[in-house]
Amino acid sequence: MIICENLLFSHGAEQQNYNSGEYIFEEESTPKYYLQIKTGTVKISSFLEDGKEFIHGIPFDGHCLAETYLFHDKKYAVNAIAVTDCEIIKLEKNKLTDLLLKKPQLIFSMYSYTADRMRYKHITAAPFSFQDPVTKLNLILNHVKNHFGFNDKFSFHIPYTRQQLASLTGMRIETVIRAIKKMEKQNMLKIDGTKIFV
Repeated sequence: MIICENLLFSHGAEQQNYNSGEYIFEEESTPKYYLQIKTGTVKISSFLEDGKEFIHGIPFDGHCLAETYLFHDKKYAVNAIAVTDCEIIKLEKNKLTDLLLKKPQLIFSMYSYTADRMRYKHITAAPFSFQDPVTKLNLILNHVKNHFGFNDKFSFHIPYTRQQLASLTGMRIETVIRAIKKMEKQNMLKIDGTKIFV
């Protein structure tokens, strides 16, 4: 977790529950809270003009949501939607400011988290310069595996559905399914039922 839950609650945070599919915040709404996931999975996404959804990230337990928006006066450029039922800790913006002034070391924790997320963005943005779906998927799947500290072959269960992988890579789901089958034949990943292991 980015900030200790007890610390957040002791400074006035509240917990709010969201059902799967429910918006935690919407694009063009005003950021009012520091949001940290206690339990559950959220997708940060945008909807394109053709109605397709592009997923920027899928944070889960312990991650915070779009915290950088609290440091300027602009509206959200993305949506946060619960993928599973979620428990979200919410701390009002002004109370977060007070907390950070009292405990400035927390700024380094938040900045470290943001830096790690930016690194992920830079690595996963690279596949979009490749036309080959296998190259795109392989880069993203292995980055996620490395992020969680797994090294052995086929030791990591990818926590995303094929539809989520399509949204993360900007490919059609049919293209993702074909690429995954091709990768299995090339011994780049292992499929067990609906689960993908790398």
